[in-house]
Amino acid sequence: QVQLVESGGGLAQPGGSLRLSCAASGFSLDYFTVGWFRQAPGKEREGVSCIGNDGSTYYSDSVKGRFTLSRDNAKNTVYLQMNSLKPEDTAAYYCSADYTLLCATQYFGVGQHQYDAWGQGTQVTVSS
Repeated sequence: QVQLVESGGGLAQPGGSLRLSCAASGFSLDYFTVGWFRQAPGKEREGVSCIGNDGSTYYSDSVKGRFTLSRDNAKNTVYLQMNSLKPEDTAAYYCSADYTLLCATQYFGVGQHQYDAWGQGTQVTVSS
C-alpha cells in the first residue's frame, strides 16, 4: 500500500523552528519528486518547496532562505526544516510524491493535482 505520512507539526513561536517529516511506505521515495504544500484557513493550497529525484530543490519566495528540504533515503523520508517561522506560515502542511513530475513551479498551482500520492497533512501554528 502506497502511503505518505507527515509528522512534526505543532505550535512554534515566531522566529522558532520546526522540522516536518514525510515518511513513505510501499514505495521507494528516493526515485520520486517530493513536494510540500500548505493550506491556510480560507486560502487555496499553495506550493512551498519540492525536491527532485536528482536532488534539485525549489522554494517559493515566501519561504526561500528559511526552509530547507533534505532526503534520508535510508529512512525513506524527506524532511522540511523550517526556521525563522512567521505567523503567516501557519497552515496545514502536506507532502506529495510523484514518479514522473519534475521539481518545478508549474506543479505548484493547479498543476499540483498531477502529484499522485498525498499525505494526510500536519498542522503548523506559529503564534506567541
